[in-house]
Amino acid sequence: MKNNFPRIIIAATQSGSGKTTITAGLLAALKNRGLNVQSYKVGPDYIDTGWHTLAGGKISHNLDSWLVGEDKLKEIFTETSGGADISVIEGVMGLYDGGRGGISSTAEISKLLNAPVVLVIDAKSMGTSAAAIALGFREFDKSINFAGVILNRLGSDSHKKMIVDALDELGIKCFGAIKRNDEFILPERHLGLVPTTENKSADVIEKICAAVEEQIDIAALINLARNSPPLKIPYPISHFPYPLTKIAVAKDEAFNFYYRESLHELEKLGAEIILFSPLNDETLPENISGLIIGGGFPEMFAARLEQNKKIRAEIFSAAERGLPIFAECGGFMYLMSGLVDFDGKNFEMCGAIAGKAVMTKKLQTVGYVEAEILRDCAIGKAGDKIRAHEFHFSTELATSDEKIFKCKRMRTGKEYFAGISKKNLVASYLHIHFAGCPSAAKNFIDACKTFENRK
Repeated sequence: MKNNFPRIIIAATQSGSGKTTITAGLLAALKNRGLNVQSYKVGPDYIDTGWHTLAGGKISHNLDSWLVGEDKLKEIFTETSGGADISVIEGVMGLYDGGRGGISSTAEISKLLNAPVVLVIDAKSMGTSAAAIALGFREFDKSINFAGVILNRLGSDSHKKMIVDALDELGIKCFGAIKRNDEFILPERHLGLVPTTENKSADVIEKICAAVEEQIDIAALINLARNSPPLKIPYPISHFPYPLTKIAVAKDEAFNFYYRESLHELEKLGAEIILFSPLNDETLPENISGLIIGGGFPEMFAARLEQNKKIRAEIFSAAERGLPIFAECGGFMYLMSGLVDFDGKNFEMCGAIAGKAVMTKKLQTVGYVEAEILRDCAIGKAGDKIRAHEFHFSTELATSDEKIFKCKRMRTGKEYFAGISKKNLVASYLHIHFAGCPSAAKNFIDACKTFENRK
């Protein structure tokens, strides 16, 4: 099957260059033009996709070649972008940065999708050197479709002219230049940007959009996207069977780190996803046969989570009864006996897992992981290997249950044991993508069906 899939990638020289800000403004501007715009984020980031969704009006998807593999990544892209007028893909870190060997870098995804790349350069405190940086990025890998640049954080019109003149001499197109404005700064916390569920995001997006409308050649970007090379990728049509089992998924301000296509993988296998809030609901949804608690920021809502004793007690009881439970990172912390916040204050959590999660000032780990399952559990058999990602500031203290995963960090090769398996509960700091681990998805669905039949 052949389709043009109009698309562009907004990349950057490094993290903090402003690519999320510019991407959000561009999405809003395209939406204001009446275009059906689909957004994506390269890599495992959960928060940037929230900004995309708010700005563009459609759920944003992650494109990660480590978590799901190259073929599945292409399927996800073609299946979700097929009806879009334009797809905008925000890169991760710097253009050539990714996992070990450049896996899941923006450069790699640009080649997989044969998509034109527009490079954001933070030009604050530099002049003609910005053109030299652009030249270096263009020449470093000539197999990339390097289309041009967007300059960010400029101080004046003369500042812009100095750099654009130098770019013109090098034959590098400038699609626009955004002037410095402190109102464009998106709020951040220890895991990155603050989720849009927690702040007055629409006002920020509106201001950024106005600047993008005025200072970026949007028509040229649309034309660039529409002239993207055709993609020759056969993509399957998803068939969703009659729901066979109900799975509750925790979703609120404290727990919101989910890949939409990961949950879709469960739905394709017969799951009916029912959302609930550990912050606001006193009971779990009725007649469920499984429970998923994803990552998020339980440490920022620890007092409210502690106060909701009824839902904590119900989750503890469900774990004791053998309800299949899968928890990642923040969900792992919530299932422990307690959580110690950044100020050293202890809060009671569910108690389904012995031990505490303790917040630290230092990032404990970040990066891709390969995890081997050590014994049969709700998501797999002994010896199965899954691909995952870790990113957390907390550490687990004195969890007594036997570890379920033997992990290897892909960047360093360091091996360690992690995670807990207890009855039908599996919890760890690992984030996985079920679309890239279909056997884990099937095993979890099977565990839910077995539990349901036993009921």
